[in-house]
Amino acid sequence: MPRTNVILRPRLIERLNEGLGRKLTLISASAGFGKTTLVSQWVTGCERTVAWLSLDESDEDSTRFLTHIVAALQSIAENIGESVVSSLNSTQQPPTESILTALLNEITTIPYKFVLVLDDYHVIDSKRIDDCLNFLLEHLPPQMHLVITTREDPQFHLGRLRARGHLTELRATDLRFTPNEAATFLNQLMDLKLSTDEITALETRTEGWITGLQLAALSMQGRKDIPAFIRAFAGDNRYILDYLVEEVLQRQPNHVRSFLLQTSILNRLNGPLCDAVTGQKEGNTMLETLLRGNFFVVPLDDSRHWYRYHHLFAEVLIAHLREEQPGIVATLHRRASSWYEQHGSVADAIRHALAAEDFARAANLVELAWPEMRRSKQIGTVRSWMKALPEDLFRFRPVLSVAYAWALLACGELEAVEGRLNSAELWLETTTDILEGREALLAEVVFMDEDEFRGLPATIAVLRAGLAQVLGDITGAIKYAQQVLDLVPEDDQLRRGAATAILGLTSWTKGDLETAYRMFAGGMVRVQQSGNISDVIGGTIALADIRIAQGRPRQAMRIYEQGLQLAMKQGNPVLRGMADMYVGMSELYYEHNDLHEATQYLLKSKEQGEQTGFQQNGFRWHIAMSRIREAQGDLDDALDLLHKAENLYMSDFFPNVRPVAALKARMWVSQGRLDEALDWVKEQGLSVEDDLYYLREFEHITLVRVLLAKYKNDRQEPSILQAKGLLERLLQAAEEGGRMGSAIEILILQALTLHYQGNLPAALLPLERVLTLAEPEGYVRIFLDEGKPMAALLEAAAKHGIALNYVRSLLTTFGVDESKTPTEQVMNEPLSEREREVLRLLRTDLSGPEIARELIVSLNTLRTHTKNIYSKLEVNNRRAAVRRAEELKLF
Repeated sequence: MPRTNVILRPRLIERLNEGLGRKLTLISASAGFGKTTLVSQWVTGCERTVAWLSLDESDEDSTRFLTHIVAALQSIAENIGESVVSSLNSTQQPPTESILTALLNEITTIPYKFVLVLDDYHVIDSKRIDDCLNFLLEHLPPQMHLVITTREDPQFHLGRLRARGHLTELRATDLRFTPNEAATFLNQLMDLKLSTDEITALETRTEGWITGLQLAALSMQGRKDIPAFIRAFAGDNRYILDYLVEEVLQRQPNHVRSFLLQTSILNRLNGPLCDAVTGQKEGNTMLETLLRGNFFVVPLDDSRHWYRYHHLFAEVLIAHLREEQPGIVATLHRRASSWYEQHGSVADAIRHALAAEDFARAANLVELAWPEMRRSKQIGTVRSWMKALPEDLFRFRPVLSVAYAWALLACGELEAVEGRLNSAELWLETTTDILEGREALLAEVVFMDEDEFRGLPATIAVLRAGLAQVLGDITGAIKYAQQVLDLVPEDDQLRRGAATAILGLTSWTKGDLETAYRMFAGGMVRVQQSGNISDVIGGTIALADIRIAQGRPRQAMRIYEQGLQLAMKQGNPVLRGMADMYVGMSELYYEHNDLHEATQYLLKSKEQGEQTGFQQNGFRWHIAMSRIREAQGDLDDALDLLHKAENLYMSDFFPNVRPVAALKARMWVSQGRLDEALDWVKEQGLSVEDDLYYLREFEHITLVRVLLAKYKNDRQEPSILQAKGLLERLLQAAEEGGRMGSAIEILILQALTLHYQGNLPAALLPLERVLTLAEPEGYVRIFLDEGKPMAALLEAAAKHGIALNYVRSLLTTFGVDESKTPTEQVMNEPLSEREREVLRLLRTDLSGPEIARELIVSLNTLRTHTKNIYSKLEVNNRRAAVRRAEELKLF
């Protein structure tokens, strides 16, 4: 914890004590206003136990940040957070919210009130960490109080905290030294014996800025002509800071001054690292001396192994180093890079190599780090390193160039991928000559791992196959995937598996689902044998999607369950892709009309956290939630979720067979917004005469729905005839491709079309067939979502004895169950599933806002549902609604 031997500031101490009754104390001001010093003084007399964490830029990593939070808490509660640290150190880290929840649960066990201080929070520039603290503040246990010092306001919900009375704030105007405090500081603490006028001059020029006064005081110590110094100080203030620091530095012994300047390049300091950078052997002693001398050195741990300079002081030191000794700056960074490399901190080694502009060294380090970074999915970090390297450097580094292409493809920067591959490919023609040691070529080409270089042709082919698949170039994807299989040996499980899986994806894109499943599953077997479990989880999602498209949702559910079991076997609570599997399982529960479970699985997915999901997880989550909202009658909310999904979509390796625009058109049809649906048809250029292929199958089925809506609106015969003709063609194409999921929907629409034409006997034929297909798989919502027309058809099917048990079960979901009592039939309009859920909660003691939070809806939406319930039950208050529902046996 920083030193607290400073001037007493009772007016501010009182403010801090008053803030203990709130969640957060925020001390926010520019550098040098004494934020850390004030809190240090306060905690020495605070009635509560205090844990302290001084932050630096390396804490921007959320794992490191949370690890240090736990370490700080362990200084006051020894065993707290051990399970949290274990999770953070796991190779497959749980979602952040799960970790935070576990930490909060452990904090609640602390039997006394305490304070956690986060010092210098402004060095953190991470939305993820901001979100972590927002979450902590939202759920902060009553025994905990958080204090944050920072140069700039954090991205918290400060307005909400103020409005709720949870925030105490101290700003620069509060922290400035008053004239009396300045006098006490200069004359008593610094022993300068200045006159009132001299103190006033200094206080006025610094405007109470504490660091300015401190630097002035250091410069005046031992000086005889104090009045002359103050007159100069009170002059042209543009150079005050430089002048003061020069005075401070110039008055230090040469070895101290040299140490300060040379180590200023480091974000954090320890003895051995300082020795490596300075070439000396007194690092630990010097750091302890600087700490005792109050030279703006901040310890980062209780054992005082790691330190940092005060940020303002470090910035000034660096500026003077560059001005006075520009020639050694790069050398210092290279030394730091070497030390970090030797001590296993690759990221720091690369950062200092880049700062030294030793790009060859940085490139070597990046290339060596690439395989592990690729396996651990740290692609974004690698991409940022590579962007910092000069373009010319890649010309002679084919392995690095291909790694860059891989990172760009993974990050969706498709336009630049081919250029990187072409650059690397120039060396492939001379591979044999290079490996045989031709001196001229060896002098030019650079690679760190011969195996990586030898494998470049196959790696390039894998990337080209993936790029072609993403771009929709099926012919190219097949060509390059086949090249991979021709190039690599049988035991190269990863690359053979990737190529085979891409061939499966091309078959999926073409609509040949059985081939797609067989090829992709075979590829995933090889990928699993190579040990890349996260990729297998991603493959699980694709395999389930294919089975759903084949009309086999029960098999899809088994695939998800097996995927979860595989993830659990890895010994980690969360594996990347689990969030996506929960979304997929939600969609299957939705089809079974278990809206509660469907919602719960979406909530599980959200709890996993964004970092555990693949690229499309957010997109898929919003689509799934939209379907639930629509089933619950919240069409506006459902459409809003589709808009959000549309903004989240990014093309990837999986074919986009259910475009959001088509889903929105279906929603418009449900809302009666036919003109907007017709505009969508025109924008997409859809016609009943189009050639049919799988990627547009969903859109063409949607076109049928628009045509049927148009017919119901204007009763013009051409619309329904066009729909009938298109449905016949669509059914044939779907059946030929084994796409029974599409065939089931098409058959339903055929039955409805004939029903609209008044031809019930003909309508029962496709209905009987679709019931035969759907019953073994337990389809429900696909019928229920068609509304009253489907209910009428099912009643007719029941009278004809068609799939009687299944039809009766479906009719029950429509509220047409024969087992219902006459009392239940008195309602003119049945309650929707969402309204029934609201009604059940109205029976509890929950308040309106609490019910809204339980249902994850706005209060206005809840009021709309409640109004509809009152209308349908013919009551005008909550108690009467519950009583009426009990009479009707609705619970």
